Amino acid sequence: MRRIDELAQALAAGTITSRSLIEESLARIGDPDGEGERTFIKVHAEPARAMADAVDLMRRDGRPPGRYAGIPVALKDLFDVAGEPTPAGSVVLAEAPAAEVDAPVVERLRQAGFIPIGRVNMTEFAFSGLGINPHHGTPASPWERSSRRIPGGSSSGTAVAVADGMAAAGLGTDTGGSCRIPAAFCGIVGYKPTARRVPISGVLPLAPSLDSVGPLAPSVACCARIDAILAGEPPTPPIPARLNGLHLAVPENVVLDGIDASVGATFDKALSKLSAAGARIERTRFTEFDELPTLNARGGFAAAEAYAWHRRLLATQGSRYDPRIRVRIARGEHISAADYIDLLQARVRLIGGFDSATAGFDGVLMPTVPIIAPRIADLDDERAYNSANMLILRNTALGNFFDRCAISLPCHHPGEAPVGLMLMGETMGDARLFGIANAMERALSPK
Repeated sequence: MRRIDELAQALAAGTITSRSLIEESLARIGDPDGEGERTFIKVHAEPARAMADAVDLMRRDGRPPGRYAGIPVALKDLFDVAGEPTPAGSVVLAEAPAAEVDAPVVERLRQAGFIPIGRVNMTEFAFSGLGINPHHGTPASPWERSSRRIPGGSSSGTAVAVADGMAAAGLGTDTGGSCRIPAAFCGIVGYKPTARRVPISGVLPLAPSLDSVGPLAPSVACCARIDAILAGEPPTPPIPARLNGLHLAVPENVVLDGIDASVGATFDKALSKLSAAGARIERTRFTEFDELPTLNARGGFAAAEAYAWHRRLLATQGSRYDPRIRVRIARGEHISAADYIDLLQARVRLIGGFDSATAGFDGVLMPTVPIIAPRIADLDDERAYNSANMLILRNTALGNFFDRCAISLPCHHPGEAPVGLMLMGETMGDARLFGIANAMERALSPK
């Protein structure tokens, strides 16, 4: 993996060309021994080559096309791209009418000069944190690839494309952790912004109350720059915070339950490094976390809002859905309007309480996922699938429910099972969070 600023500098200096980057990406996608066939649902080879040639010509003619022009990126299969249907990892919408225009986030990436290299695989309709897709196959996490471990979802293809160098970065969505979970399992950085900052129009919805669009990339700085572009802001580098004196909370309730030994040891080592750098880490309880299992027992916002969108498709094409996804969506049929209103009101109350509880902290730390990536084959059993899915989504979903920004960055050593450290910031505190995450990334990097 190469960071996007490294690529931008090399392009500006003329030591590489955009066409060479595109050809390198296409070669990795097409490698018969790699994961490209399971990672990409559609490859935009010829359009990407044409755009790369145009960018290279502009640079040769002394007409700089923009700092990031010519860098290949991957698009999760639920973003509208003009002239194509938006299947969202499903066969149900494969023949749907083509989108007339790009989603705003796709258009903003194009305007910045990034080249979409293709549409990547995902959990069908984004409704699982595992990344398993029976229609298109499931790309494996880079770790112990021979044992075929899950990539995490729902932005599975985006994470694998970045980790394997098929794209320099990629777009995902995050409704309950779908940028951060695959980033954690694939050893890269994944970002969930404060949802309102980035438009979600032109993005096939899961639960609009929780949906957000974020980047997956090799570094915090890469994510910060792409996030700014998606939000319509100048892509300036994050200003590193000083870890010395920061006050960081580690929840004692909920987020460490069921943690496996490998993740626990890696998480504790990461906390020790941050403490050694001067951060003041306090273990505390957040009572608001304890209410969520009861509130979401019927399926929560995801089931209610997904069912509202899918109910007509389910009635006519339900047999074509992944059965595990269909069952999850169908739970929303039994959530009444009164239940939904109660959920809305409870969310407002709990956000207020959590905002007060975190007011004295600079951020909240927890393992992104409490277990290492399970083997795909081990989740064939329905109970194992459901149990793993609930556990894997548990920590990351907190950020969506409480309307926070959050980032997952790798905290393991090379050769170890990938483990993500999640930093949760305040609502609309994205710039501050990137600064802290940038400093943490430096402190946690292997010396």
